Parts: sequence; C-alpha cells; structure tokens
Amino acid sequence: MKTKVATKEDYLRRMNVVVEYINQHLDEEMDLKRLAEVSHFSEFHFHRIFKAFQHETLAAYITRIRVETAARLLRYSDLGVETIAHNVGYDLGSSLSKSFRQFYGVSPTEYRTNKKIFIMKQTELSPELKIKAPKLMELPVKTAIYIRYTGEYSQLDFPAGFGKLWAFVKEHKLYTAGIEHVCIYHDDPRVTQSDKLRTDICLVVHKPVTPQGEVGVKELAGGRYAIFQYTGPYTNLGMVYNHIFAEWLPTSGCELRSEPMYECYCNDPERTSPEKLKTEIYLPVQ
Repeated sequence: MKTKVATKEDYLRRMNVVVEYINQHLDEEMDLKRLAEVSHFSEFHFHRIFKAFQHETLAAYITRIRVETAARLLRYSDLGVETIAHNVGYDLGSSLSKSFRQFYGVSPTEYRTNKKIFIMKQTELSPELKIKAPKLMELPVKTAIYIRYTGEYSQLDFPAGFGKLWAFVKEHKLYTAGIEHVCIYHDDPRVTQSDKLRTDICLVVHKPVTPQGEVGVKELAGGRYAIFQYTGPYTNLGMVYNHIFAEWLPTSGCELRSEPMYECYCNDPERTSPEKLKTEIYLPVQ
C-alpha cells in the first residue's frame, strides 16, 4: 500500500485547521501534542512547520493573538481585566498586564481608562460621512469557503482571492443562488502591526463542501448581529469602524459576542463606481 505524499496544498489546509483551532481556544492551555493532532503534523516537527508557514514561532503567535484580543476587549467591552485575562488564556490579571506592557508599553488599565491612548494609529471620522443606525437581527449559522491572507488590508489582492474561490465553486459544483462575498478581518489595525493582519476572503455557500489545499471551510456563527449598511468607497471603511466602536457601541446597550465581525459586499467593485459601493458590516452582539 502506497503512502500518500503530502503536497503544499495539503500543508496549507492543515495549517488553516490548526490556526483556526488556536483562534477559537485562546482561553485554554495550548498543548503541543493536541495542536499536532489537530493539524496531523508530527509533534517532533510541528514547531518548524508552523514557523515556516506563519513566519513566527508558535509561542510568539499564541502570545500575540492573546494580547491583541485582550486589547480589543479592553477598548470595546465592559469585561473586567481579570475576566479578560481568563478569556484569553492567562490565569491572573497580573500575567496579562505583564505581557500587555511588554507589547504596548502601557498597562491594560491605562489603555482602558485613557481613551487618548492609541496603540497603533487613530482613524478620524469625516464630518461628511453619515452612518445610519444598524438593524438588529438573529441570523442562522452560515457555511463559508475561504482563503487566508496576511498583511496590510488595503494591499491584499481581493479580486484574485475571490477568483480562486469562484473557480473552486465551479470545480466542485457548489453554485446556488444567494452566494455571498464576505471578508473576515480578524485584527484591529490600530492594535496589530500591518504585516500581521489576518483576513479570510470568503464565499458563503449552501451545499456541503470539503476543504482542499488553501481553500478552507468554516462556519460563520449564528445569533444576534447589528448590521450596518454603508454606501461609499472602501477606503472610508476605517472611519466607519471608528464610528461604530467609538460612538455607536458605547451608547447602544449592546455587548460584543466572542465571534469575529465580517463584511458582506453587495455589488461588484469592477462594475460599480466607488461612491455607489454597498457594504454591510455584521457586528456580533448580545
């Protein structure tokens, strides 16, 4: 019996699985043996493979994601520092404080209480930009195929990513009405260095599907969402987010759920002028 030879596509698929596992289990101890099992890599070689694909060590990746997640929760939730520490995998608030200060030079409490502290860069809202109140809706779980990209959001080749996904849809006969173009931006560019920003370019599909190579499969969580509708150039979306988190969220009475937000693109940027582009922003709330 011949042993199956692993390909780069197979490695990419397995790396998607382990990265997604880490992102969803930040509150748990990251056991090397378990991570190797999830990815189906040998635990003896797992560290080297992870660093080769992610461009940082496993320990550095886990620590960075935990601290960056804590930064978002500190700024955009009312959870206590101790609770946030436990939610991102620290036994004590003091342990989170030590890591947070090493990353950003301020304590978690300073960052939370002093709204003038911006870890990376601040985006100002243009006075001409009008944002309507969101719709609050209960949504079902959605299945998406996706390709993971890393780097500055504005520099990513979105047409190429969606092109690969549509080729996958065609090859695997996944086409139905209602396929949605979605992007999940896992990181806040005011917290995370631009070369570390993670993006999942997705198509929401309605048929059973199996991951293959760089094309992964994930679920977009169901539940309650605040859905913001924005019409205008994609270049203004940073200002839209600043309004949502700085103005709408603190006065909304809503709390964020521990699920990623995502954008849905309602018309084709290749055939639509920038001022008429329609984007829906899905913010998971409770």
